[in-house]
Amino acid sequence: MDTQRATRISKFLAKHLRHEPERIGITLDAHGWTPVDGLLTASAAHGFSFSRAELEEVVAASDKRRYAIEGDRIRANQGHSVPVDLGLPVAEPPPWLFHGTVARSLAAIRTEGLRPMARHAVHLSADRETATRVGARRGKAVVLTVDAGAMHRAGHTFHVSENGVWLVERVPAEYLRVPG
Repeated sequence: MDTQRATRISKFLAKHLRHEPERIGITLDAHGWTPVDGLLTASAAHGFSFSRAELEEVVAASDKRRYAIEGDRIRANQGHSVPVDLGLPVAEPPPWLFHGTVARSLAAIRTEGLRPMARHAVHLSADRETATRVGARRGKAVVLTVDAGAMHRAGHTFHVSENGVWLVERVPAEYLRVPG
């Protein structure tokens, strides 16, 4: 499969497994899962057909492991704006985590900290390189350093998704190191 088609399928999955399942007539269970056959049928009915083999290739080839297939069902691993309980265990974070953003967001971040916005949690990366890639999706990346160890000691609860993204309800400004 060519890269353009794989990207198109991945974006389709993100939209419908994380944000708008009802738009194509699929339903996510309480943990975000939906039947693969139902997804394929609904996708075709809405003008975008792809095969089970293509779907499995996109899931397997994703360096970010955004999706999981388990038997005959599929879900997004994190990033939902619809209510789901991913059942992720509480985890002790490393001392430092990172968040990629852009300069135009820094004024609000300095006063309000990091908020989940339309998602259920703030997404943090274990390394600067990943945070840089995330921030660069919206412009020139600015990488913030999060004192996750101090947050954890203060009682903030962290989870880690299957694909290594750290999730927390919010990051108060006092736990952030903002460049410049």
